[in-house]
Amino acid sequence: MNQEFNKGLFLTSLGSFWWGFIGVIYFKYLEFIGFVEVVIHRCLWTAVTLIITTFFFSKWNIFFSIIRNKKNLIGLFFSGLLIFINWAVWIYAVATDRIIDASFGYFIMPILSVFLGYIFFKERLNNKRIFSISLVILSIIILLFFSMKSLPWVGIVVGISWGFYNLIRKKINVDTDIGLLIESLFILPFALIAFYYVYEKGLNDFSFSNPELSLFIMLAGPMTVIPLFLYVRGVELSGLGPAGMIFYITPTLQFLLGYFYYDEPFSTIKLGSFILIWIAVIIYLKDLYETN
Repeated sequence: MNQEFNKGLFLTSLGSFWWGFIGVIYFKYLEFIGFVEVVIHRCLWTAVTLIITTFFFSKWNIFFSIIRNKKNLIGLFFSGLLIFINWAVWIYAVATDRIIDASFGYFIMPILSVFLGYIFFKERLNNKRIFSISLVILSIIILLFFSMKSLPWVGIVVGISWGFYNLIRKKINVDTDIGLLIESLFILPFALIAFYYVYEKGLNDFSFSNPELSLFIMLAGPMTVIPLFLYVRGVELSGLGPAGMIFYITPTLQFLLGYFYYDEPFSTIKLGSFILIWIAVIIYLKDLYETN
């Protein structure tokens, strides 16, 4: 049992590291092709990758059982819309030197999820979690009041879209990767239409005349799916509480990359709001540790 728990911690850490470091480096490298084309290819090749993994793991019976349920399909349509918004805004943030702002969203997301759980699932809140939520709200108010021009709206959109995405997925409770496949299939027709438009205008960088770049762009699918598999498997082995704590590797690495490696600006007002977020995170994680 202890060995499985340790394996779960390792897989969760690896998935979080992938999202926070490898994913940022990869998508940042692709910024020269334009964030619109990057978003298109992330949608396309995520769908292709998941189709391949569904064949490999023989999960088509799960796929068909999910799509026969109308409630599941409606839920996955809306969660697919949210994951598309999340992907598009996050890639836009990476391409426009707003990685620190995007990390803000992933810092507040778990605490936002606690708040959504209270509203939609009547999950109980103790004083520590109420205080954490209050600090998050206060940090956003400070940014709105004192720093409207540099408001990290990409982080707020990333956090809210991911929080509501998790809310819908919790409500319908379907297999993680098959659910993502169905969401990707909802997005796929729009991605194909957008790709055709980009191709017709001669704006595409994906071309058989440049196979090295094209193959590298196709990695957008595995770059999305692999950390998901690692993290979800880690959650299964170690539990949601420990995995929730380890997840903070992701925004921490994003913040460090944005500030130290990509030299993104970071105002005093943002520093103050981030300090409030970090205090909220510490309180939340301490409470999570004590109750698990």
